[in-house]
Amino acid sequence: MPGSRPATAKVESVVARPGVNAPPPWLGHAKRIGLGFAPWVVLIALWEMAAARGWLQMSLFPPPSAFISYAIESDLKVGFGREAMSLPYAIVASAYRVLAGLAIGFLFAIATGILVSMSRTASLAVLPIVRGLAPIAPIAWIPIGIVVFGIGNATAVFVVFTGVFFLLTLSTVSAVQSVDSRLIKTARSYGASPRQVWTHVIFPAVLPQVFTMLRLNFFAAWMAVLAAEMVGLKNGVGMIVILGREMFNGNLVMIGICAIGVTGYLIDSFLLFLQRNILWWSDRGAL
Repeated sequence: MPGSRPATAKVESVVARPGVNAPPPWLGHAKRIGLGFAPWVVLIALWEMAAARGWLQMSLFPPPSAFISYAIESDLKVGFGREAMSLPYAIVASAYRVLAGLAIGFLFAIATGILVSMSRTASLAVLPIVRGLAPIAPIAWIPIGIVVFGIGNATAVFVVFTGVFFLLTLSTVSAVQSVDSRLIKTARSYGASPRQVWTHVIFPAVLPQVFTMLRLNFFAAWMAVLAAEMVGLKNGVGMIVILGREMFNGNLVMIGICAIGVTGYLIDSFLLFLQRNILWWSDRGAL
């Protein structure tokens, strides 16, 4: 039909050049970042409005403009005299404790889970203990940690370790048992040794699942670190909240709460970055 040929040519030209009208990649990233910040902007605006209209008690629930100004006027330091600590140092101290505990717990859980999966004797000897201790909350280990390690970083790291080790060990055993048997049979048919099956098939299949469990257990470990800081340690973001409570200082309490939230979010983002980039064969769509 007359006129159909130009229309077809136009469609072909569009299909042949799909990127002509496509938006630049940075625009999509900017939209995601904007959508991520928008709820926080709205929340802070409502918070400030409620404080300005007197709906909130300023001494107990100060708005961001009040406690941020307080932090700046205090040179980002909390406490008195020699015991005063800077806010950045408190954040780094808490982050170090939780990351060290997560790393140690993750490595030991992987090793224990694989050992249990390889040995029937180890399974009978270790799994009952792990299952018996797994339901105990990390906070319950704080008194034992203080008795064994004293008041210091070692106790906080120990508490984080207990918060992730038992559950990750069980997760490792479960992940090993759920590995597709066809992958193992295929590797063996190509002449892979038992050691190669573990290092090239089972371990890569197990690691992403266990790392996901590590991220899920991170928040419990993070709260355990904060509890340890609140009951004995003299620094860290958990100590800021306790210090604010003892001083009846709402600004200090809110500074500590915000530092806890921001630090926890950054650590979880770091773990997600590792999962997406180092474990390249895992699901890149992880949240």
